[in-house]
Amino acid sequence: MIVQMKPQATKEQFKRISDFLVSKGFGIKDASSDTNIVFGIIGDTKSLNPTDLEAFEGVFQVTRVSTPYKLASRSFKREDTIIKVRENIFIGGDQFVVMAGPCSIESFENTDEIAKAVKASGATILRGGAFKPRTSPYAFQGMGLEGLKIMREVADKYDLAVVSEIMSEDMIEAFEPYVDIYQLGARNMQNFHLLKQLGARTKKPILLKRGLSATIEEWLMSAEYIMASGNENVILCERGIRTFEKYTRNTLDISAVLAIKELSHLPVIIDPSHAAGKYSMIEKLSMASYAVGADGLIVEVHPDPEHAMSDGAQSLKLEKFDHMMKELNKLSDVLDKKIK
Repeated sequence: MIVQMKPQATKEQFKRISDFLVSKGFGIKDASSDTNIVFGIIGDTKSLNPTDLEAFEGVFQVTRVSTPYKLASRSFKREDTIIKVRENIFIGGDQFVVMAGPCSIESFENTDEIAKAVKASGATILRGGAFKPRTSPYAFQGMGLEGLKIMREVADKYDLAVVSEIMSEDMIEAFEPYVDIYQLGARNMQNFHLLKQLGARTKKPILLKRGLSATIEEWLMSAEYIMASGNENVILCERGIRTFEKYTRNTLDISAVLAIKELSHLPVIIDPSHAAGKYSMIEKLSMASYAVGADGLIVEVHPDPEHAMSDGAQSLKLEKFDHMMKELNKLSDVLDKKIK
């Protein structure tokens, strides 16, 4: 439920109704502005009658939210959420952010070469896997903590932020000094314990990838777990879903961007690399993502994809990434979002 107080309502009137709700076991999420007192009621509100709450002095209107995700809902917060990553990096609003880097961190020299190139081309966030969840237990599993240290050192050298995937809650403290954004992979989208732990134990942004077979509502419910646990800095990432099609690695659901923009205030980016699985498709899918209104991209880049430790087939060479960024900048001349 969402409660809107009258314009002349006092802080004492707000406190009276909020204390009442807390005494009944509900949580309160304040979304007030300078001119309006508005708050959400968190919990199972089936037993609450909106008209009963309107009996409290100062209450203007009580609205029952029909969606099961309240904090992530556009009904709860009408304006778009803009997430601050660093002083000069924001995700959402009128900016289009590009995250780029290798699938897996392989060495300092390799990471340094990639970071230097993607920074020069216009990326502001370095992506890379230090701990890699792989389908096969025999595939390369990443460099671990050493990979995180390499990312942080290289990113600082080129003034880039860092995003990397976390596998479990026992890694949170280890990740905290090295990443600016925690990435939750598709396989962990419904790891509810991990979602709650990240929500409670860090205020850094969480990049939440959509599960391989997840509906949009399930995806938003996963975001709700993080937000209800205390961290509202959630970035949604559409990375392709599993369908009957076998030509591409997954099927990019580009309409999900439009759906999220209607249903939620959270920013949403696209991962064309995992969606297509083919480097030849990434540039056009990226341009389509920009045009449809996504807030950014996360793209795999490698100087020598043929010898990459993982996902070489879906990694852009440095010169191809630079060409893609130039094409995106051409689009920026006619669209409201500017590449940052």
